[in-house]
Amino acid sequence: MTHAMLKGSNVPLEATTVRAVLCWSPGQGVPDVDASALLLGLDDRVRSDEDFVFYNQPRHPSGKVWRLGKKRGAEGLTDTIQTDLAGVESGVGRILLVASADGVTFDRVQGLRILLYDAQDADGEALAHFDVKPETGRETALICGELYRRGDGWKFRALGEGYSNGLEGLATDFGISVEEPDPADGSDADGAAQQPPPTTQMPDRSSSEALTQPQAPLVPPVPEVSLPLPPEQPAGVPAQPAYGYPPQQPAATQPAYGYPQPTNPPAYGYPPAPATAAAGGQAGHGFPPPAPAAPDLDFRLPPQGPQFIGR
Repeated sequence: MTHAMLKGSNVPLEATTVRAVLCWSPGQGVPDVDASALLLGLDDRVRSDEDFVFYNQPRHPSGKVWRLGKKRGAEGLTDTIQTDLAGVESGVGRILLVASADGVTFDRVQGLRILLYDAQDADGEALAHFDVKPETGRETALICGELYRRGDGWKFRALGEGYSNGLEGLATDFGISVEEPDPADGSDADGAAQQPPPTTQMPDRSSSEALTQPQAPLVPPVPEVSLPLPPEQPAGVPAQPAYGYPPQQPAATQPAYGYPQPTNPPAYGYPPAPATAAAGGQAGHGFPPPAPAAPDLDFRLPPQGPQFIGR
C-alpha cells in the first residue's frame, strides 16, 4: 500500500535498496528538473565533496548511491536516485534527496512529486509518495525528502524545504566547496567574460585610410620661373559679308567677269585715259588732261551763246 505523505511526516522503510523517483509534468515553459543526493555525516555536513551525487558526479565512490538518469514514463518526466541502504557506510547519518532547476523557479514546475520504490520489486507499487509544493514559488532548489537512520533501520521523511540560490547555495550550506570563478581568467562572479578596458583609441576613417594606402614618393616642388609673354598679334579683320555677291579680291587678282583684265584699274565706267607724255602722268578719270605749261597759239574760245551777245 502506498503512503501519501504530508510535509514533515515520516515512514519506516523495510526495503534494503530504495529507488527515489522525481517526476513532474512536461509542458511549454516547464524547466528541466535534476535529481541529486547529498550524503551527510553525523554532524549534518558532508565529509568531502565526493558525498555530492549529481549530474556531473553521478555515482558515489562507495558505489552505494548513484543516479539512474531521466526517463519519460506514465507519470511524466522522471529523474531517479537509487540507494543501497544496507551498504551505506556507518559514518553517513542522512541522505538528502534534492530537486533543482537550472536558473528557473519552481513555480513553473507542475505536478512535482517524489515516489519511493523497493528496487528489488520491479513490478511493485510505490512504497510512499509526497507532492512537493514550494512555499514561495521563487525557489530554484528543493530538498524533497531525506533518508535517515533510526536505530538499525532507515526511514523516509517528507520535507519540501526550498533554496532561492539554487543547487550551489544548497550544497554550500552543507559543506560542499563550490569553486568560485577566478578573476584572473577574465570572468566575473556570474561567469560572464570581462573585456579588458581599451587602452588605445581606434583611428578614425581618414587616418586609417592613410595608414593603409601606399604613399607616393615626395617630389621637391619646381621653382617658378617668370617667362616673357609672346608679342601681341593684331586681331584679324573678319571678312564682311558681300550680301549675295562674290567676295571682292585685290585688284591684281579680281576677275574681269569674262572680259580681258585691263592693265590699269577701271575709271568708274569711263574708258581709261591715255598716258601723258610727261613722266609720271596720271589718268584723268574721264576729264581732259590739264593744259600744258606753254600757251597754245591755236587756242580759241568756244562760241558764246546768244544770251551774251549785245549785252
